[in-house]
Amino acid sequence: MTLISFTGLLAAAAGIKPLQAAVIIGGTFILEDASTLLAAMQVASGALSLPLALGSLYAGIVLGDLGLYGLGFLSASHSWAKRLVPKQRRDLGRKWVSQRVFPLVLVSRFIPGLRLPTYTTLGFLHAPLLQFAAAAIAATLVWTSGLFFISLRLGTLMMHYLGIWRWAGLAVFLGLIIIVGRLATHLYNKRTTP
Repeated sequence: MTLISFTGLLAAAAGIKPLQAAVIIGGTFILEDASTLLAAMQVASGALSLPLALGSLYAGIVLGDLGLYGLGFLSASHSWAKRLVPKQRRDLGRKWVSQRVFPLVLVSRFIPGLRLPTYTTLGFLHAPLLQFAAAAIAATLVWTSGLFFISLRLGTLMMHYLGIWRWAGLAVFLGLIIIVGRLATHLYNKRTTP
């Protein structure tokens, strides 16, 4: 989803709150950090209300997280998965993750590239759903709120100082987030590799 198409969809939905919410929720399934930045910019410009933007972001991100868990949960019932991971290993894994659901979800929320494998594995191993959901909600509240309010502040500054060029500033900020995330992943992988 490009910057122009997301903002265009939000502009087309102006005044229709359920449609605005649907655009934001749908955007989180594609690129949640970009959707967060763009929603914050729309709030900064006055085109979107703060409660609607944050509520839609929270709903979309948590639904996506639960969907990943659900994919892992469903895959555990297939015969190919049972052949790949013997029952003894699944039982060991289930015991290990059931004691660490909250820290696993929190770490994977903040390190790029870990959510998909972590959340599907938690589902595959049938980690406690309520613990997973609580951890996903808590991690989303912290990460998304922080990114949203930083973006909102930057959006306000960019509108004031950059005017029409604020979208270029947003693209640079989004690029920096991606680069920092990849750098953090690279450094983490380098540290954990013998």
